[in-house]
Amino acid sequence: MNYYYVYVLQSKKDSNFYVGYTSNIKRRLQDHESGRVHSTKARRPLKLVYWEGCLNRSDATKREKYLKSSWGKRYIKNRLENYLTG
Repeated sequence: MNYYYVYVLQSKKDSNFYVGYTSNIKRRLQDHESGRVHSTKARRPLKLVYWEGCLNRSDATKREKYLKSSWGKRYIKNRLENYLTG
């Protein structure tokens, strides 16, 4: 069974978040860190701060879309409150 992961990266350069999904989180993180992902290339270094697992691609893409919305951004900030406040 394949799993799909929705993940949140935080840029150590500007502290902003990036949300994505993948079926191979280890490889995808390597892609981000090596600069092979255009949208995060200039924002490196990055840190994985949150991830969720889904059983199918459709659920993962819906969750990714939600986390990119204004309500989803609020959810992430609330979910990571202790991390963000140190």
